Amino acid sequence: MSSTPSTDARGLTALEQRLAQDLAWLDLPAQPWVPQASVHGSELLDVAIIGAGMAGLAAAVSLHHLGVRARVFDSAPQGYEGPWATTARMETLRSPKQLTGPALGLPALTFRAWYEAQFGREAWEALDKIPRLQWMDYLRWYRRVMKVDVRNEHEVLDIIPRPGHVELRIEAPDGMQTVFARRAVLATGRAGLGGAALPDFIAGVPRRYWAHSSDELDYAVLRGLRVGVVGAGASAMDSAGTALEQGAASVDLLIRRPDLPRVNKGKGVSNPGFTHGFMNLPDEWRWRIRRYINVQQVPPPRASVLRVSRHANARFNFSSPILEVREAGGRLAVRTPARTHELDFLILSTGFAIDSHSRPEYATIAPHVRTWSDVHGQPEDIDRELLDSPELGPAFEMLEKTPGELPGLSRVHCFCYPAALAHGAVSGDIPAISDGAQRLSRGIASLLYVEDIETHYAQLLAYDEPEVLGDEWTPAA
Repeated sequence: MSSTPSTDARGLTALEQRLAQDLAWLDLPAQPWVPQASVHGSELLDVAIIGAGMAGLAAAVSLHHLGVRARVFDSAPQGYEGPWATTARMETLRSPKQLTGPALGLPALTFRAWYEAQFGREAWEALDKIPRLQWMDYLRWYRRVMKVDVRNEHEVLDIIPRPGHVELRIEAPDGMQTVFARRAVLATGRAGLGGAALPDFIAGVPRRYWAHSSDELDYAVLRGLRVGVVGAGASAMDSAGTALEQGAASVDLLIRRPDLPRVNKGKGVSNPGFTHGFMNLPDEWRWRIRRYINVQQVPPPRASVLRVSRHANARFNFSSPILEVREAGGRLAVRTPARTHELDFLILSTGFAIDSHSRPEYATIAPHVRTWSDVHGQPEDIDRELLDSPELGPAFEMLEKTPGELPGLSRVHCFCYPAALAHGAVSGDIPAISDGAQRLSRGIASLLYVEDIETHYAQLLAYDEPEVLGDEWTPAA
């Protein structure tokens, strides 16, 4: 990865002025129009967004452009939302640098504009992939220039749908809060409605011997240790590379497959037709496409594999599914069909599970969320991720498993990875995040207008700003 070129603060100031002009020319944002109201004497927000990562920011800005007020809550300290500066360990992003990400159709809001404004066109042309921490810097800038209302260190403890609003119980720096909003958006990232997927073989193994790749782990503690990494995806390579760079004595990648996947099948459907048409496909086609991509698996980036393989003490163990892990004499005995590995520490790069029952903040809604398996049963080609995916409406709204048992559940919108089976990859990945945010915001705006139609009609009747004053003509004699 090349060194960062020197910056030019004047260029960024000029870009921000251009962005402000673009917004003015487009007459954005629209004026607020949702009727103001209160619940139990407290302000009723238009929309509350949980999560201030890329998806949450894009959703908030897109709603703001439509005149809908959104407030964002995130448990992380300011500037550390999402995985980029905490648990992500890749050197660069996988996505091509030219993708516009959360720019919402505004050229001056793209990463490229932000980068070129500071470092120049020549530096942009020389750039291969976007450095991870530089992407986080861009999102920090995005939040600032778009004036997103984010409340950091606010942890949502419970989400309670009501017939006319959603109630959020939040632990904030100054104590417990109850927040009311007409709609709530879950912009909770890759973990989405669940968390780390932990395989059965790790049950009972003391926690000091292992971590999931999504854990906040100081990899310096692995110096001199024999480390095993379970998996062969991007996070496995990034974890292995980081461990090796921090001085691990050795790293054994324990890979279930006989080889690494070579082709990213997801790119094979990367076009506007798929982005906008996937949600309108029959259920059997949506399942077929997502299932195929899951089975084929996404290969790790070439650069991530080379990051590992350049170390002589890295070993790629193929056809090595783990059969058993047990503690033995202060170390781990990890048994595979080929051999038993003696390791000091194990990193599980085993992905995430969709399991809203595992998250305390979803305790109220989890029993009522309609999933794919509730509608379609258990197909022969079992895929737990897809079966547990929520069935969603056109605005990403959750649907009740049994209608009437939790009125207001449809006021909760799932704008995170688990929406992929219903809407496609528009709620978490860089390529189509703007399309997803605009779909979400337009859907919510429509729902907000319809539910208050009587108020809007009364405003129509009361509207009396004259355009013709009556003094523009003289009546004929």
